[in-house]
Amino acid sequence: MAKSAWTIWFVGLHGSGKSTISKKTAEILRKKNVPVVILDGDELREAISSDLGYSIEDRDEHMKRTADLCRIISGNGILCIACVASPTEKSREYAKKMLGKIIIVYAKCPLEVCEKRDVKGHYRKARNKEKGFEDFLGISLPFEEPKNADIILNTDKESAEDSVSRLLKKLAEMKAIE
Repeated sequence: MAKSAWTIWFVGLHGSGKSTISKKTAEILRKKNVPVVILDGDELREAISSDLGYSIEDRDEHMKRTADLCRIISGNGILCIACVASPTEKSREYAKKMLGKIIIVYAKCPLEVCEKRDVKGHYRKARNKEKGFEDFLGISLPFEEPKNADIILNTDKESAEDSVSRLLKKLAEMKAIE
């Protein structure tokens, strides 16, 4: 039976750097022959949650489905990286319960910085209350900061490379990687 692997559960607002840091981390781990799968929240929405909207309840259901998928992947010995907003403590607690071997990474970044980084214009659309952006984290919906993140990456103050370096050190410290 394959050894169960860890899940790295990235949490943060849109534009906080979750995807950038996770991709760079996965690239380094793959070079070390660590099998890695990245699950991006937006891609997962199209694949397993296309029936859901963006209310807090729907977001929590999306997080449950993501955690369940991570459990299957990590159960097959593959390190799983989930890049999801995971805006509620409830959704993070579910992930912890389902996964066990999980590292909560909070990509912490002030809303105003996330808005400046927003190349897709999502924040502008949310502020203008455009159709499809009525339920947007940080604008019309609350984002609950994680109470017990394993590591907080201050992505407005450190480079992506520094964040990746700190994360890799934490992964080794927690024995998620060698």
